[in-house]
Amino acid sequence: MSKANSTQTRQREAERDQGSAHGAAGEQLSTAPREERPDTGAGVPAMSVIGWARWFWRQLTSMRVALILLFLLSLGAIPGSLIPQTSVDDMKVQAFKDQHTTLTPIYEKLQLFDVYSSVWFSAIYILLFVSLIGCIVPRTGQFVGQLRSRPPGAPKRLTRLPAYTTWRTEAEPEEVRAAALAVLRKRRFRTHQVGDAVAAEKGYLREAGNLVFHIALIVMLVAFASGQLFKSEGGKLIVEGDGFSNTLTQYDDFRSGSLYDSDSLAPFSFVLDEFVGTYEKSGPQRGTPRTFEARVTYTEGADGAERKDVIKVNEPLVVDGTKIYLIAHGYAPVVTVRDGKGKVVSRSAVPLLPIDNNITSSGAIKVMDGYKDKNGEKTQLGFKAFFVPTFAGEGKGQMFSQFPALDFPVLALSAYHGSLGVDSGLAQNVYQLDTSKMKEFKGEDGELLKKMMMPGEKLDLPDGAGSITFDGVEEWASFQISQQPGNGWALGGSVAAIAGLAGSLFIQRRRVWVRAVRGADGVTVVEMAGLGRSESARLPEELGDLSAVLVTTAPVAPAAAEAPDTPEKPDTPDGPGTTDATTDATTDAATDATTGAATDATNEAGSRPVHPAEAPAEGAEK
Repeated sequence: MSKANSTQTRQREAERDQGSAHGAAGEQLSTAPREERPDTGAGVPAMSVIGWARWFWRQLTSMRVALILLFLLSLGAIPGSLIPQTSVDDMKVQAFKDQHTTLTPIYEKLQLFDVYSSVWFSAIYILLFVSLIGCIVPRTGQFVGQLRSRPPGAPKRLTRLPAYTTWRTEAEPEEVRAAALAVLRKRRFRTHQVGDAVAAEKGYLREAGNLVFHIALIVMLVAFASGQLFKSEGGKLIVEGDGFSNTLTQYDDFRSGSLYDSDSLAPFSFVLDEFVGTYEKSGPQRGTPRTFEARVTYTEGADGAERKDVIKVNEPLVVDGTKIYLIAHGYAPVVTVRDGKGKVVSRSAVPLLPIDNNITSSGAIKVMDGYKDKNGEKTQLGFKAFFVPTFAGEGKGQMFSQFPALDFPVLALSAYHGSLGVDSGLAQNVYQLDTSKMKEFKGEDGELLKKMMMPGEKLDLPDGAGSITFDGVEEWASFQISQQPGNGWALGGSVAAIAGLAGSLFIQRRRVWVRAVRGADGVTVVEMAGLGRSESARLPEELGDLSAVLVTTAPVAPAAAEAPDTPEKPDTPDGPGTTDATTDATTDAATDATTGAATDATNEAGSRPVHPAEAPAEGAEK
């Protein structure tokens, strides 16, 4: 009993030792994070600053991090599309701030009104730029090395490759290899002969497309950066009959990149001859613009000839590399202001800003100079203006336009006098009236003087202070004049990126080997095999097509004739030391040996013939 117990104890100890060994091996093979152990003084030394820098560089230049940065850049561009940007339209930004007083401080801290010039967007942009360069430079060197090298020789056992075929032919091995070289070269494979096999490779454009894609991304980033640094962009509102000359003083607002030189403004000018706008008059799309175009006369250069053109939405006029876009349209009531003596003080078309899709407009009419009150003292006049191109009629709801065309124009005015505040030197919105230093003109009822007028009607100011007449309506158009030198490069980069991405996705890198050797019976054995860098169902099909072409030069040899049946031997007379059992055993042993050798030569490839050199040696382990 004691002996059995000691035996069991030794077995348990052996199992425990074996389990410990398996556990140690499992820890080495496991992908789980390794548990941190306290430093015992003999651990791995901490990385130096140079080591950390190398680690950071390896992470930054990895393809995974480049894709993450590209994804973050795409996400960062989303608020730039949804939130008004200061670089595009200051007025929309101010309107957004007025409507969202709670979100405005948060957006300002996150720089969401200036996304493309923000610190965080620039950081992602620069990191992506560095990451792409770090990815491309080593991969380009590797690709050049691959182009200069030859396809590798054939593996020893072609039967192990995913696509394989073989046949026997009476053609000479040299003829088969020469035919294989010709067929593969005709199919644009890079080929050469190594020993008794032909090696070929194709699909190098896959990696070339990958490199083109990443280089195109860098080109697009450079184009975007140059466009931001050297761009110029400004807006101009022009009433029909007025013009514009491309100088800084002519712009209503102007923005440029940090490296832009104002002396590089292209010399040109244009006049808005007419704005044409037509709208759908019925149906569910009533009020939708059908014609929306500005007809202009422009000159290129200081002494250029006059030319006529039409600017439409998304169809800008291009003059010397500068694009002129049509971005907005509205109405400008023409008013005439007279003083108490009937003298015309001001006559102009005053642009008003639309506040809805039917071009209901509001603004201010300001008379800053030339007006004197009944006592002969200089003062200033101001009128709050509200205009509708199609009035619904009195008693039919609020005063909002019913249609964007000039079907029933009405102008509503309310009058003030005093100081407009323009002499303080501070910037002032031309579409708003600051009445903090002004007094109201009073009507007969003692309330603010106001009136709704149709074209040709007049509003008389009280106490002989003068009058204002609504003479008619002009149309205005707003233009954006921009110059961005990187647009052509950005377009070329985007096209190249799409082409490179298509090549990297649809082109497969693959290798083909053709081996032709003479068999033991003097008949040539041909083997063809293919290997792709990635799994593809087209590789076996391509190998089948190649073999079908090659078979025309090296046709399949006819099957060997079967050996005639051996006639039965006559019974051997019994002799000394000879028995039927002995004879049967000898015959069976010889038959088993022959059959076993043949089976060993064919089992490795299933039912396919195998090169004699690949047959396992006699007695080798299966």
